[in-house]
Amino acid sequence: MKIDALARLERYAKRIAEIAAVLGRYGLADLFGGFKYSWLQDRLKSADGQSLTEGVTQAARVRMALTELGTTFIKLGQMLSTRADLLGPELTGELSQLQSSVPPDPSSVARATIESELGQPVDQLFASFDDTPLAAASVAQVHAARLHTGQSVVVKVRRCGVVDQAATDVEILQALAELLEKNSPALRSYQPLALVRQFRRSLLRELDLTYERQNQEEFARNFATDPTVCIPELYGELCSHQVITMERLDGISGTDIEALKQSGEDLGEFAHRGANMYLEMIFRDGFYHADPHPGNLMLLPGNIVGVIDCGMVGRIDEDLRDEVEALLLGIVENDSELVSEQVLRLGAVPHDCAREKLRTDLQEFMADYTGHPLNDIHVGAALTSLVEIIRSHQIMLPPALAGLLKTLIVLEGTSRRFSPDVSLAGLMQPYCTRLMLRRFSPGRVARRARRTFRGWDRLFNSLPRDITDLLARFRDGSFTVHLDHRHLDPIINRLVLGILTAAIFLGSSELWSRQAAPLFYGVSVFGALGYAVSLFLGWRLLRAIRKSGNIQSKD
Repeated sequence: MKIDALARLERYAKRIAEIAAVLGRYGLADLFGGFKYSWLQDRLKSADGQSLTEGVTQAARVRMALTELGTTFIKLGQMLSTRADLLGPELTGELSQLQSSVPPDPSSVARATIESELGQPVDQLFASFDDTPLAAASVAQVHAARLHTGQSVVVKVRRCGVVDQAATDVEILQALAELLEKNSPALRSYQPLALVRQFRRSLLRELDLTYERQNQEEFARNFATDPTVCIPELYGELCSHQVITMERLDGISGTDIEALKQSGEDLGEFAHRGANMYLEMIFRDGFYHADPHPGNLMLLPGNIVGVIDCGMVGRIDEDLRDEVEALLLGIVENDSELVSEQVLRLGAVPHDCAREKLRTDLQEFMADYTGHPLNDIHVGAALTSLVEIIRSHQIMLPPALAGLLKTLIVLEGTSRRFSPDVSLAGLMQPYCTRLMLRRFSPGRVARRARRTFRGWDRLFNSLPRDITDLLARFRDGSFTVHLDHRHLDPIINRLVLGILTAAIFLGSSELWSRQAAPLFYGVSVFGALGYAVSLFLGWRLLRAIRKSGNIQSKD
């Protein structure tokens, strides 16, 4: 794997040089302190002389470097911003600020993409098309247009070359992740290769606008009967893998605070409706918009919440929902034992986890919020504290849960931006009550019982076959045990060197004693040479053992 990874890195030497130059310019060479490949380390250090780092935190420098590196790295940073359980609150807080505002492709390129994808000239597809984009991000840019029916629409067009660049960058990231897992014990526990593979899957989905269209259609179905929420209507005949055409919402962007204040609308009601919409997505549908940034929400007349940019989504399956419900139940009932049990069930737990210490830490965490009015509790701060406890015990949360927690934290910040009096904890209370009632409803209990029964049924059906197979392997001698001989290579090398040294010494002694020809002054030449070689090898062996620290000098 190591040779294959190095070969792939060599193939993309030019892009790696660009990445190394950017990392070096922002003084991030120290991130590779444990990396054993000196050629890459030297590249990173060579640019450190340029001072773009004074007075800027390392977390901010990471964000700035990822922004400069382009689409793939911006999206990587956005994904990692959900992993406070791995990276801590400071870095994930910076990464959550990543926004990809870039110079747009020329209008001729956007038009060519539309015509290639939809099969007709732009002037035939639209009555009018504005060549100046409304917005341009790393993946796509958005143009205003008008249909021949008179309907105002926006046309989202994927940027030219973004897929090829992403493919190259992901290949580099995967090769680096393989090398890091093999050569950096400090990073190995974070499973960088698994993270890159997860990132690759999510990035490919974001680059294919068909998935965004499907997400938007599902949200529209889920909120079809809710008059307080507006999902833009899609025009399927004007959509493809690289183009989406949708209704243009006539409202105020959530980023324009001054315009929101001057709109005359009730921003408190708008904030409540937006937060409730997200809570419905999470707790009712198990399918939610995973980027509750103010720029993705619009205030429409009548305090209606408009939702745009459905590329980033999260799903909670039935099993995870059951586990999250049990976790919430433990928190509500102040049951640290249940909360500790659920954290251990949900996360990847190291073998040396101090479970009693974890339970104590969680008990102290819950005591900080017991007895406080719900409206006084900041969900974001509470979840950040909980994740920090989990991280301190080196427990890795499943990506789906980490993404959900990050969405709730960002949602509270966005809601308070619109109206400081909004209490996400207060809004969550009826949903938690509903969850508890639903959790113990006859239907849900029956479903869990059926799932448990199916699990035991599969186990009992497969157990006899597995035992029979194991015994058969013992009988025919094909049973094998695979051992990971990490760190044994140097020991084996010294053992072989020791045996070789002893063999040469004994052979030389035999030649010396027999005075085997040729002789020089009565001494066997080969015997003398053998002694010299064995003495040299013996010296090398003793030096290697002493360097390894296995020989202790005694006074």
